[in-house]
Amino acid sequence: MFRTALRNVLAHKARLLMTVLAVMLGVAFVSGTLVFADTLSNAFRNQSAKSYDNVAVAVTSYADENDAEQEPGLSTKTLDKVGALDGVAAVYGRVNGFAGVADPDGKLIGVGWSNKGSNFAPGKDGRDPAYTFVDGSGPQKNDQIALDRDSAEQGRYKVGDRVRVATNGPVKEYTLSGVFSTKDGAVNAGGSLVLFDTAAAQKLYLAPGYFEGLTVTAKPGADAAKILDAIKPLLPEHAEAQTGQALADEQARQIEEGLGALKQVLLGFAGIALFVGIFLISNTFTMLVAQRTRELALMRAVGASRRQITRSVLIEAAVVGAVASAVGFVLGIGLTIGLRSGMAAFGMKVPDGPLVISATPVVAAFAVGVLVTMFAAWLPGRRAAKIPPVAAMSSVHAVATTKSLVLRNSIGGVLTGLGAAGIVWGAGTAGDTGRMLIGAGAFLALIGVIVLIPQLSRPVIALVRPLLVGVFAVAGKLAGQNAVRNPRRTGATASALAIGLTLVTGLSVLGVTVGTAIDKMTTDNIKADYMVTMANGGDLDQSALAALEKAPGVSAVSPQQSVYFQVKGDFASASAVTPGAIEKVLTVDVVSGSLDTLAEGRIAVAENSAKKKGWKVGDSLPVTFSDKKKGTLTVGAVYKDSEFLSPVIVSTKVANAHETKPYIPQIFVKADGGQTSANEQALIDALGDNPAIKVMDRQDIRDEFGGVINTMLNIMYGLLAMALIIAVLGVVNTLAMSVFERQQEIGMLRAIGLDRRRVKRMVRLEAVVISLFGAVVGIGLGSFLGWAIGETFRDKIPGYALVLPWDRIGIFLALAGLVGVLASLWPARSAARLNMLNAIKTE
Repeated sequence: MFRTALRNVLAHKARLLMTVLAVMLGVAFVSGTLVFADTLSNAFRNQSAKSYDNVAVAVTSYADENDAEQEPGLSTKTLDKVGALDGVAAVYGRVNGFAGVADPDGKLIGVGWSNKGSNFAPGKDGRDPAYTFVDGSGPQKNDQIALDRDSAEQGRYKVGDRVRVATNGPVKEYTLSGVFSTKDGAVNAGGSLVLFDTAAAQKLYLAPGYFEGLTVTAKPGADAAKILDAIKPLLPEHAEAQTGQALADEQARQIEEGLGALKQVLLGFAGIALFVGIFLISNTFTMLVAQRTRELALMRAVGASRRQITRSVLIEAAVVGAVASAVGFVLGIGLTIGLRSGMAAFGMKVPDGPLVISATPVVAAFAVGVLVTMFAAWLPGRRAAKIPPVAAMSSVHAVATTKSLVLRNSIGGVLTGLGAAGIVWGAGTAGDTGRMLIGAGAFLALIGVIVLIPQLSRPVIALVRPLLVGVFAVAGKLAGQNAVRNPRRTGATASALAIGLTLVTGLSVLGVTVGTAIDKMTTDNIKADYMVTMANGGDLDQSALAALEKAPGVSAVSPQQSVYFQVKGDFASASAVTPGAIEKVLTVDVVSGSLDTLAEGRIAVAENSAKKKGWKVGDSLPVTFSDKKKGTLTVGAVYKDSEFLSPVIVSTKVANAHETKPYIPQIFVKADGGQTSANEQALIDALGDNPAIKVMDRQDIRDEFGGVINTMLNIMYGLLAMALIIAVLGVVNTLAMSVFERQQEIGMLRAIGLDRRRVKRMVRLEAVVISLFGAVVGIGLGSFLGWAIGETFRDKIPGYALVLPWDRIGIFLALAGLVGVLASLWPARSAARLNMLNAIKTE
């Protein structure tokens, strides 16, 4: 039986190739994901360890900059005390913050959020061990900087050049004193690193004479743990010390956690691809068994048992699975290399390191590939073993009994009903609990529909049969009949497409609905023509606000400044705004009172918060500000809740009296004449052509809030493409099987006058009908799931309303039809080229 199984594998290379492709793609995704995660984890872990190679102890300050009674960081005196301890070789003070470098065209180098500034901290030898200079030296004066090598190359800067650097304040020009290489994580994330003189960095980011952190190196033979114990008593309460090894281990753990989430997502899509592949594999082995019916019957007649027949099919599947797994594993390694290169192409730098191939991805690849193939082949093998030898030799194939059909449809109906109930129940339950119920219901419903889909194929395809006959005459009539000739096979093929399109449609419905709600929310709430933000997502300096207020053509400017204070012991989040301007740049619907009272030092409260707290216009509230000072604020207005405003609004004058450094994430600007290129340029000029500041018009604002959803959708579409490719192979397989089973019929049709062109058309139409049937099922189920998931967070998105993306649904249907046409090319050509005489005499 083993030799027979191997012979059959070699005898049906073309048929098995499609199974190999399906398994290979799924295995490649699984093994590639595991190898990619291990490789990245190892590279980042090694980089993290290297960055702490010479660090015995690291000290970090967590000072509150608004606490006037607290030192802003670690003082120079603390640094000197630490440096005097036994076993300490040197201490380096560190200050960090945002710094963006402009290229010669004025564009920001790097990705914004990972652009970083720090200080050059030379030791007694004049070197800073964190950086290796490849040209020039570290900055020694306030008007000098050093740049990381990649940023210098990207900006085409050389030592001695003048470089424009933006921090949170105005842009300044510095002389480039040196270029260095570094293991800093910001640079490896695609950002830039600017080194300032220590005094300049302290003035920019903290306060003169203070550091955010210290790195301590040890003398040869010194114990890092003992140094740590000696350092701790010298530190203020807002500082924490750890050994370099502990920090490296902590970073390695965080890297593992971060990559773990990515690994789970990619493995989830690999699972979907393999699940879809099961239908293709099952169809392939069904076709192979059909081709060998007489052979298997003869083997039964000469003494082979049912178990041996089933075992021979499973051995054949195991061989195919092993070959596909081996090829898929190699392809997965190639996928890993491609992903690393792709990340580099998008500016996401990956640390250098070897490709890590552990036992886990190898075992997982072969276990998944072989087991999935054998599982999918078990049912066809079992069916083959159950065919009586006499019936098989007489070409009388065993048909499904009424009892088996009733049982199948009953099980499918129960699963579908339970799944639908779970989805509806989950839709009425908010939060993660509701989404978990929907997930469980979706799984049951999908399985139920897959079980029922052969039964559904007859009535659904019957609806389009008159159209086929009316437009394509005989070829259309034959295609419609052939599509439902073997409902199980048609259903299995359509199921593969249905699964993929269920997920794609569900994501589309959810994404478009949420995107539309966010877009409407943005349009309804923002009156401003422009929104100004930092490229790194940080806060703007007050000088930017002053510059915008003086810009020509500006009619109203208001910051969206974040403020926190305590009211009767409870923390309250507030937005500090410009009185008289806020209602011109944002929609503020006043319920009672007047926003004019903001100019008088009063506050406005959101309606829901006012009801919850029992506040009303005229109430005086005892307040403790962030600088620990106490005062009283009076409620001057109550307004409807807004996604763009905190529960409390206060004037910037009141807030800034208690803020050491105001936190301004956005500034909204209204311009005379609305959005024009002249107005936008006036704002850019007023800000000093700062590369680190983004000036966004209304469309940019909408893209800022809703663009992330479209990006995620595109990524999801790309990941699901593999499942759809496997579904296409399934359609090819089904048509090839259909042509094989109907050789005699096709030969007879050719003999009575059906030409090759109409034979091809018949096969193509059959493919299109099956593909569209699967698409309709998938789109219907996907839309239902998209609605249900959206209902679980409807309350969190104002203006949420279901939107069916008819344009995308139309594209999905068109693509399904195209899939049918492309998948039919080879089977249609094979059918048209059948020799009439040979086909007719086929027994």
